[in-house]
Parts: sequence; C-alpha cells; structure tokens
Amino acid sequence: MKKIFGLLRIRKEERLLVLAFVAVSLILHACCIWCFSDSFLKESITDGSVFYSQFHVSGYDPITYAVVTHWGTTYQVFRHPLLAFFVYPLFLLNNGLIALTGYNLVQYLLGLLILVCNVYSVVFLYRIFHEIIGLIHKDSVLLTFLFYGFAHIMVASIVPDHFTVSMCLLLMALYLSGCYMQQGREWTILQTAFMFVITAGVTLSNGVKIYLDALFTNGKRFFRLKYLLLAVILPAALLWGFANWEYRTYVEPKEKEQRKEVIRQKKEARQRAYETFMDTTSITNPDERQTAFTRMYHIQQKKEAEERWNSMHKGLPIKGKSIFLRWTDITTPRWDSMVENLFGESIMLHQDELLGDTLRNRPLIVEYRWWICYVVEAVLVFLSLIGIWLGRKSRFLWMMMAGFAFDMVIHLGLGFGLNEVYIMASHWAFAMPICMAYLLKAKGHLPIARIMLLAITAFLWFYNGSLLISYLLGGAS
Repeated sequence: MKKIFGLLRIRKEERLLVLAFVAVSLILHACCIWCFSDSFLKESITDGSVFYSQFHVSGYDPITYAVVTHWGTTYQVFRHPLLAFFVYPLFLLNNGLIALTGYNLVQYLLGLLILVCNVYSVVFLYRIFHEIIGLIHKDSVLLTFLFYGFAHIMVASIVPDHFTVSMCLLLMALYLSGCYMQQGREWTILQTAFMFVITAGVTLSNGVKIYLDALFTNGKRFFRLKYLLLAVILPAALLWGFANWEYRTYVEPKEKEQRKEVIRQKKEARQRAYETFMDTTSITNPDERQTAFTRMYHIQQKKEAEERWNSMHKGLPIKGKSIFLRWTDITTPRWDSMVENLFGESIMLHQDELLGDTLRNRPLIVEYRWWICYVVEAVLVFLSLIGIWLGRKSRFLWMMMAGFAFDMVIHLGLGFGLNEVYIMASHWAFAMPICMAYLLKAKGHLPIARIMLLAITAFLWFYNGSLLISYLLGGAS
C-alpha cells in the first residue's frame, strides 16, 4: 500500500503543474458538457441512441455515455474485453443519482474520471522527463505542456472515449519500467499479469506494450519458463477466453436477432422492388421478366453497397475470415495519411472539416490552409529524430520506441484505424516529446531548440484550443 500511495501521491514540485493543467481542463470540460447537456441531462433517456445521434466530435465514440446510462457490453468485445465491466460501478452510481436528482449526470461522472486519468498522465509524463531521463524541472514542464498542446491529446482529454484511460496506464507502465531499470529491479509475475489484464482489458492491442516493457526491463529473464507461463501465456489465454465467453453470452444472441431482422427487411425490400418492376416493365415473357429483375436488382444492390462503403471512407481490408482482418486497410494512401493525419491532425487540427467524422462526412484527406502548419509538423518530427539519435544508447528510449513501432505497424502497415488514426494519438504521441527530451538533455545542445519548442507549445495551445472551444461553443455541428 505504501508503494501505491507513493506512486499516486502528487509531490510538491508537481503541484503547480497539476493545478495549471486542472484549471485549463476544467474550462475545456465545461465547454464540452455545456455543448451536449441539453440532450444528455434528461432523465428520460431510454436508450443510447440520443448519444450516438447528438455527440459528434471527430471519430470519438460516446459508447461510454450509453454504457454508464444503460449498462451493456456495447463495446467491441475483442478490442475492449473488460471495459464494460470496469465502468459498471459508474453505471450503478449514475443510476442512483438519477433516482435522487432526476438528472442523468453521466457527463459529470465520466468527466471526473477522465480528469483524474489525465492528471496522473501529466504526473507520470513529467516524472519520465525529470526522474527517468534527467531533465531539469523547467524543461520537463515545457515538454509536458507541449504534449498536451497536441490536438488529439487535448480533444481526447475531454471526450467520453477510452483513450485517456489507456494513455494513463501506458505512461504509468513506462514510468515504472524506467524506475525498475534505474533500481536494477524486474517486473514480477504478479505485476506483469496485473498490468497486462488491466491495460489489455481496456484496449487489447495495448497489452502487447506491457509485455514489451517487461521484456526490456527484465532482459533475458523475461524468457524464464515460469515467467512466460504465468505472466505472459496464462493472462493472455484467460483474457482471450473471457472475451470469447463475453461474445457468446452477450453479443452473439443480439447479432443473431439483428441478422434475422436484416434478412426480413431485405426480403420485404426485394418484394417491393419486384412489385414495382412488374408494374412498370414492358417485358411479357415471365421467365425473361424474372431474369431481367434479378439482374437489375443485383446491379442496384451492388451499387448501393459500394456507395455505403465509400461514404464511410474505409479502405479495403485484407481478405480472410478472421475478425482481425476485417479491421485492416490496404488501399488508404499511406503518405498522405502520415502527413495530414498521423503527424498532422494528431498534432494540429485542420480548420476545414473541423473535428468532422470520416464515418459521416469528413473526407479522408484534408489539407491545411496555412503552410506554417506543415513547417511546425516537420520541425517536431525532425526534433524527434534528432532526439532518437542523441538518445540511441538509452534502453528506456528503445523500450518506448518498441511500443511506438508496434503502433506504426498496426496503423501504417496493416491499416488498422488508418482512416481516423489521429484519434488514437493518446496511444503513441507521447513518444515525440520523450524523444525530444534526449535532445534537451544532450550536452551542448543548441539553445534554439528550447526556444523553438516553447514557441511551438504556445502556438499549439492557442491554435488548437481556440478551434476546439469555438467548435464546442458553436454546438459541435
């Protein structure tokens, strides 16, 4: 308990940083709550449809609003196997408050949870800069504010999605790994299994990063048979088994009912189309009429399917029966996505199609109006690369970069979530300021680097903050 308390206790030198962050966060949270409170405060919410129809902030999902209001395994269970169960206490609390007050306070409850997760993300990131890498206090604060000036870190810090929870867990694991490396300690079996289940339970793919952290921290001892069996294989097997049970118990029955309803609707639609065709066609031969209708209806269905697919801005997946292959994308252009989305929208919002959703109406690729945005993006990437070179002898840096590389493989390689890759910035974007920390730490580094980072931080906070607030106060339309 003392170790846990020591980890969570906010230290004296961190308090001013935390207070400044909380003050700014409360303003952004207030704007977000104000934007949607007219619809979401109503006690008469009988299902989650109002959240899906009214909440429009980039590609972030309001699923957690719906789950905390009317609990169910609404998340994709193979990607977020434990998330619905993690928020179950909030569901109980929220329904108790609804009974007492007559208002659905889901926005406030989740806002508080997200704020706490972000406070500790700030704390862990600051400690990584200050304690693990060895930056002075001022530089650690600068890079922490730089990170939270990134567009989709700022946005993710107020929306009701799972990304801030994941980020907090990933940064905590990085910080603990850095401490263990300095102290010559290892991840124990229990610690590894616990962190994997919690992290992968929120987002399955992030569980891989816990194993990467343990691998770099423990070194060759990671491959001990006992450790592999109890810390790696057993937790992964149990979590996968639980996800399958969850799917069969909660999801599959609903999907069967939905498929039956879809088949019924398709039959009715086909019958209506058949009757309309027969009333208007001039073909008299019954066999020819049936053949003509079948051909026409097939062409029409194929065209409608293509239009639906194109309207969702999804690339074509790798062919195969696996559920994971359905999430891949082999046709979305990689270079444009890197420039405008991965290192673009993640860091700076686009003024055009501001916070639009690619699954609704936002084009896949949107360009910036100002050339300065591309300059800022290029400078940040360049400074990160210099930091990697200067910190190339750091085991901690390569541990963090291994997790970053894993994200790049699944996003740029396999195309997972590539059409809206920026909303997943919370999983990987901290790699950039951590790399830059090695630049600021290096002896004889150019003072201009610190000045550039200070200027970019101020620009990002003003640019992204003003666009985000204007979007929310404008009704998030």
